[in-house]
Amino acid sequence: MLAYTYVDNGRFELREKPVPGIVSQDDAIVRVTLGSICTSDLHIKHGCVPRAVKGITVGHEMVGIVETVGDNVTAVKPGDRVTVNVETFCGECFFCRNGFVNNCSDPDGGWALGCRIDGGQAEYVRVPHANQGLNRIPDGVTDEQALFVGDILATGYWAARISEISEEDTVLIIGAGPTGICTLLCVMLKKPRRIVVCEKSPERCRFVREHYPDVIVTDPDNCKRCVLDNSLHGGADRVIEVAGCDETFRMAWECARPNAVVTVVALYDKPQVLPLPDMYGKNLVFKTGGVDGCDCAEILRLIEKGKIDTTPLITHSFPLDKIEEAYRIFENRLDGVIKITISDISK
Repeated sequence: MLAYTYVDNGRFELREKPVPGIVSQDDAIVRVTLGSICTSDLHIKHGCVPRAVKGITVGHEMVGIVETVGDNVTAVKPGDRVTVNVETFCGECFFCRNGFVNNCSDPDGGWALGCRIDGGQAEYVRVPHANQGLNRIPDGVTDEQALFVGDILATGYWAARISEISEEDTVLIIGAGPTGICTLLCVMLKKPRRIVVCEKSPERCRFVREHYPDVIVTDPDNCKRCVLDNSLHGGADRVIEVAGCDETFRMAWECARPNAVVTVVALYDKPQVLPLPDMYGKNLVFKTGGVDGCDCAEILRLIEKGKIDTTPLITHSFPLDKIEEAYRIFENRLDGVIKITISDISK
């Protein structure tokens, strides 16, 4: 089969690999019908994910059809259309029992697919712990509608959930890339008093204004003033940082009111400084880390009910054998790209 492979820092290649088989009786083999490229794939390519294993197939954002299951798999069966969770998790360890599935203590737990074990920018993928990592797609939901459930939508839903948003809050979301927009959609479900989105790209600002007209859009130069003008207590009650650079990290805590919650979703290229003397007295609560993707079934229900629609994010589509061109466009942000689908080459 064709599989897009992490060869070395700065180098991915489309290679021929064997079709995977069942290794553990908790496994499922999924034929990938639709995948996507994530910014985290670029972090691997650029050597910013030390745990990524050279030689693995990349990709962790996909849907497909179950081909084969191990004897212990009961949640899905061959022929089911499924979303694939970005995280694999056992469901039994201390962390899984408490909903912290990103920190599953199983050797294949957490973000393994497309990082430590072969992922889904391929024709087939082996999914460990399939009872937890796969969710059946309702008949009325298309592959395109379900594509982001296991990764960026799970991230947005998790970020909104742990931020403890109330209807009295002003919420600042920093970054209107794909994950930022998925976060926006999930924050909108909480019905806060105000939502402010900060984004430096004029194209992405236009996208937010066009699709979500009730959301206030600003740029980094005017963000702090905009937040002050649209909040009741000297800053945002909740800040969700999705952009991932030095400037946005500082902006996140500077735009927060005292005693606010700052949720850091972004994956950074380098360490960030926490300037405690500068923020002394603000009494902020920071929540950070990777997504705990255990809400996929609920997200699918919301999509089925029409409460979430991420299909406007899909701006480009390529077959797997043209994935090099897809990466070129995505990595360089060409042609107004937001998200790219990678389809089964048999289509």
